[in-house]
Amino acid sequence: MFKIGMFTFGGGYAMISLLDSEFVERRKWIEHGEFMDMVTVAESTPGPIAINCATFIGYKREGVWGSVFATLGMCIPSFTVIFLISLFFDRFLEITWVAAAFRGIQVCVIYLIFKAGTKMLKKIKKTPLTVGLMSVTLACVIAFSLFSISFSSIFYILISGFIGLLVFTVKYIKEKQSGEGQK
Repeated sequence: MFKIGMFTFGGGYAMISLLDSEFVERRKWIEHGEFMDMVTVAESTPGPIAINCATFIGYKREGVWGSVFATLGMCIPSFTVIFLISLFFDRFLEITWVAAAFRGIQVCVIYLIFKAGTKMLKKIKKTPLTVGLMSVTLACVIAFSLFSISFSSIFYILISGFIGLLVFTVKYIKEKQSGEGQK
């Protein structure tokens, strides 16, 4: 966690790809399906996604103390770097090579977020529900952006969660009714 917290720019979404590489692929501490569930829950709960993920992984590995140290390992390096930069930020950005480095970092952040998204997209279980929800959400995001319609991403999450819950409930009721019909 310390390494990811220290060397990741761009916030939680940029860290998703690094968390996946480190803890699913390299260390094999959690399975990919569990990682996808963790990211979903971390995105849906209050707080930064990377910190929520770190807390979960720490808890899964070492219980409460693991979650405490994983969270601190994710937060302290980033906080320290940001604090030090904030002390000298205006003068810091006046340095030509620092300003250029920040522009380069922006490109890397976009790449890290894109990489995390494509990796998750490739590994997600493709059902008519997931493909349909993703297609409708993507179409809405594009349309709302083109027509400058303000629509919070929270609503995408809530609406998709409600539809998923509705589909699950309908399937559950059908299975229960078909099970009773066989008796």
